Amino acid sequence: MNSRILLVEDAPDVQLIVADLLRGHGHEVVVSSDGSEGLRVAAEQQFDLMILDVMLPGIDGFELCRAVRERGFDGGILMLTARAQVDDRVEGLRTGADDYLIKPFDSKELLARVSALLRRLGKTPLTPVLQYQFGDVTVDFERREVSRRGMPVNLAAKELQLLRQLIDHRGQVLARERLLSRVWHDQPFIGPRTVDVHVAWLRQKLEENPQMPRHILTVRGEGYCFEP
Repeated sequence: MNSRILLVEDAPDVQLIVADLLRGHGHEVVVSSDGSEGLRVAAEQQFDLMILDVMLPGIDGFELCRAVRERGFDGGILMLTARAQVDDRVEGLRTGADDYLIKPFDSKELLARVSALLRRLGKTPLTPVLQYQFGDVTVDFERREVSRRGMPVNLAAKELQLLRQLIDHRGQVLARERLLSRVWHDQPFIGPRTVDVHVAWLRQKLEENPQMPRHILTVRGEGYCFEP
């Protein structure tokens, strides 16, 4: 899995094309068709990049861009719009956008701009691994096997999925909401406490001292981080 992207676009055909293109290259995409709804989603979830149309129902892309920046979003913002006038491009950059792509666009150029923006902002995650070792623990994600000091460790499916998210994003802080989305796929009635419980179980099974973990760390007020 690569980066997490919010696409706010009200044209169904463009929405489908862009979302499928990004998902086909490993990105996780959340889609919104309304500026006001996009602002709400941006406030509730974490994203590495936002792709915003300018002409939107609710609030327009310029106002949406300005609002998320004022609320502290420090990821990339790419404006994707048919408005090609210089003044529009300048307005987009003034409100906090990092890049501006005019419709109709070439899919290769869109992917290149997304990759360049993520790379420039340091948002490109580490390469997912099939096997990993930390401390006295060895994990084989391909075989779904975990051992500690050479002895098998039984992890439930969600525990293994959670561990993989943490290891694939090692060194990065992952919010509980992001882990809920990626491991539990935002299932109803599943909340942040579920993440806390599964983290506690992982520590009990994998950490030398679960009360003072060395690898599966809590970042107060933000989430969890895997320290190699």
